Amino acid sequence: MTDTDLLYVLALQNVSKIGDITAKKLINHCGSAEGVLKEKPNKLLKIDGIGHAMISDLYGAHHLRAAEDELKFITHKKIKYHYFTDNDYPERLKHCIDGPVLLFQSGNITLKNQRIISIVGARKITTQGIANCERLIETLAIYNPIIISGFAYGTDITAQKAALKHNLQTIGCLAHGLNQIYPKAHKKYVSAIENYGGFFTDFWSSSDFNRKNFLKRNRIIAGLSEATIVVESAQKGGSLVTADIASSYNREVFAIPGRITDAQSIGCNNLIKYQKAHLLSQPEDVPYILNWQLKQDKKPIQKTLFVTLDPEETLIFNYLKDNGKTLLDYIALNCNLPTYKVASILLNLELKGVVNPLAGKQFEVS
Repeated sequence: MTDTDLLYVLALQNVSKIGDITAKKLINHCGSAEGVLKEKPNKLLKIDGIGHAMISDLYGAHHLRAAEDELKFITHKKIKYHYFTDNDYPERLKHCIDGPVLLFQSGNITLKNQRIISIVGARKITTQGIANCERLIETLAIYNPIIISGFAYGTDITAQKAALKHNLQTIGCLAHGLNQIYPKAHKKYVSAIENYGGFFTDFWSSSDFNRKNFLKRNRIIAGLSEATIVVESAQKGGSLVTADIASSYNREVFAIPGRITDAQSIGCNNLIKYQKAHLLSQPEDVPYILNWQLKQDKKPIQKTLFVTLDPEETLIFNYLKDNGKTLLDYIALNCNLPTYKVASILLNLELKGVVNPLAGKQFEVS
């Protein structure tokens, strides 16, 4: 796609009353986004489903001006993008009627592996939920799946950290442009995720941050994946919306059950109760239902025996090895390092799979 082609696609995207479904219909009819914006209104109105209100703002010059600004951002930041007719556009999204016309990317994403699952759930994930999520990914690691999530608090970041720990590609789907990161507390994970995967979004850098964006973002999480797994959910929540979208795309949905008295299990229990999801009682249910097969010569992935550590990482690792689980502040005190620096080093050790975080800011060797 040339810069001129991209400019007109962006301009068409900027028309508020034309969404992805209508934009694709218009582009398919006119041959290109430029063709749409240069077509006479009376000819567009002959297209089934296109009305006066829909195209009333189509020809405003402000759309091209906004597109020029966004194109400058894309060019300056060297943002990768995927157009819905391109060969490199995610295959499963091509089958989603409301898949984005343009999908922006950062990082080193490759979707050649079609074992792609989304893991979603409560932002206020419980200790049991964390354990279930980590066990699930640890068990599935032998199949080398790609882990998709929303990079949010709770279940999302738990799943993506677990994916990194087991050297699995992970992709965060964002509800904003690639010029920012939300939540800001997760900035520390960006580099690691981009090294082992990356981020997708269909929002511009100039898009207003709005909580409604999360619901729009969820269709990408569901659409990219072979199956969506809900780890925990209250009676209402975005993860249930993602499950519904996945179901509408004819994708498999799984839910981990919980006690009927647990608030964060109500959503999962209801999905199972109303037959909207498979009951996921053990991680092995996923490859069984999805019919994932291992090659006969495939050997189980074993934890790396030798990891390269720098001097400060070695100091902290050896301290934890000798002293067992220890509070962050005590590690900093006994290793004679600032607390903020120890926190960063511990994160690196966690991502390398040699240290486990525990409740109450405690850590231990894996």
